[in-house]
Amino acid sequence: MPRVPAHLRERALGMLQGGMRTADVARAINCNVRTVRRLRQRYRETGRTADRPRSGRPRVTTPAQDRYIRTSHLRDRYRMATTTARVTPGTHNPSISAQTVRNRLREAGLRACRPVVRQVLTRHHRQQRRLWAQTHRRWTRQDWQKVLFTDESRFCLTRGDGRIRVYRRRNERYTEACTLERDRFGGGGSVMVWGGVSQHHRTELVVIAGNLNAVRYREDILLPHVVPFLQAHPDMTLQHDNATSHTARSVRDFLQDRNVSVLPWPAKSPDLNPIEHVWDLLDRRVRARAIPPRNVWELAGALVEEWGNISQQELANLVQSMRRRCTAVLNAAGGHTRY
Repeated sequence: MPRVPAHLRERALGMLQGGMRTADVARAINCNVRTVRRLRQRYRETGRTADRPRSGRPRVTTPAQDRYIRTSHLRDRYRMATTTARVTPGTHNPSISAQTVRNRLREAGLRACRPVVRQVLTRHHRQQRRLWAQTHRRWTRQDWQKVLFTDESRFCLTRGDGRIRVYRRRNERYTEACTLERDRFGGGGSVMVWGGVSQHHRTELVVIAGNLNAVRYREDILLPHVVPFLQAHPDMTLQHDNATSHTARSVRDFLQDRNVSVLPWPAKSPDLNPIEHVWDLLDRRVRARAIPPRNVWELAGALVEEWGNISQQELANLVQSMRRRCTAVLNAAGGHTRY
């Protein structure tokens, strides 16, 4: 039978003090007669209706072991609870359980979470990112609205969910110890697209067949899409990253011959490009469709359709975040940010 709540205990005590029979009180609060008798006896002995203190299950770790568990997982954020459990003896058993380790870590504010995956940043990358952010953090909203942010992205029909977890405290999601660096890759059926966004405009979403090299980037992207767009908006600057297809000499000469202004860009800096969030928004829109794409042709059509459905205000909000992105890079000393 479930435990009698505190408010029913007080009610039963009032009934008993009012002269009601024990059986009638038990029937009124829907419990056993012996429960009411024990309640009355407890009140006579202690003056309270609350339960007597219980010792509870004995703790199987000492305070020193609790500190060892916490320190071990702070030093190695990818250490598994089962590993710590095997080398930690219990007070009554040869070893403690992995769940005990998780309980102690939870008491210390550490929970197993999926690590944030970012690209590998060397010291040179961090230095260049910091210098770039220092140069552009004072740009105004009017300056950023004259930049056309462009990029390519690959969308896969299926994707796996990694099961790696990292123990971290609150607000430690983007710290160095809790970030998993990994080169980006994808597999299975996929579609590569190119697009560009700015404060008030966007380009067409171009579906790229196969891989993108410097020649195809110049002939299939720059010539038919970027150059006409910049000619229609002569005050705008092109932004693209340092992919080899973007930095090839033939591409640089092509842009220079057509007087296209290009924004210098630090390597390994997708968090500085607001179009990365557009790709995420586009991916979520495609996956939220009532009938998901079943092949790469349907995926390509869905991407083009959903690209046009993204509101310009959403794109403008992302472009307006550039000053905050620069500040975040400076605060991280050129390291990873939350963007």
